[in-house]
Order: sequence, then C-alpha cells, then structure tokens
Amino acid sequence: MGSIQVSLSDANRAEALCALLERSTQTPVVRTEKPDLENACAVVLDIESFHRLPQPVEHAERIVLIAGNDALHLKEAWEAGVHSVLSEQDPLNTVVLAVLATCLRSGSRKPKPAEGPPGK
Repeated sequence: MGSIQVSLSDANRAEALCALLERSTQTPVVRTEKPDLENACAVVLDIESFHRLPQPVEHAERIVLIAGNDALHLKEAWEAGVHSVLSEQDPLNTVVLAVLATCLRSGSRKPKPAEGPPGK
C-alpha cells in the first residue's frame, strides 16, 4: 500500500490536512518537500509544488492538485493528466474525499481482511 503524501507551501494548511487524513484512513500520511509519485497512492500538491515536479509528470493520476481558478493552471493540470483539481477555497473535507477517491482509483489501497476465524 502506498502512502498519502502532502506537499503544500502553507504549513498550517498542510498540518490540518494531514491530521484530517490520519483520522480518515489507515494509509500512512507523510508531509514531504519531494513527493514520490511512484510509491504514493495519492499526492496532494499546490501549484508551487506541482511546478517543482520533473516534466513530463509520471503517475499524474495520483495527484490531487489544489490551485486557483487560473485558466493557465487548469490547462497545465489537464495537459499533465491530473485527474483531481480542487480550488484553494474548497474546504479540507473536500480535499480528503478527493484524496481517498484517488487512493481507491490507484489500486494501492488494499481492503482490510475480514474479521473472524479463517474458513468460517
């Protein structure tokens, strides 16, 4: 199972998002300056962090991008193959939903094993 990586310029927003994610999933949540898209089920980026990624972006479908409603930023995300783009004004609970959906789509989340004795 991959981790959820958070790379946001706003440290307070990043901490608050990490806390919400840690309460919402058993997937490890990591704050990072250098996201590893290969080993993540989802990576939350703002536009500054997105611009620091090597081009072309690999595994762009794992990115949850938080950007302003700037046409250029939206075009960049579209052309890179990002599936989830949220507004900077969206509440963090909306970001959490987008992250969890991205993890499910990535196939990195494994279902929890069923409770109870084996064979019954």
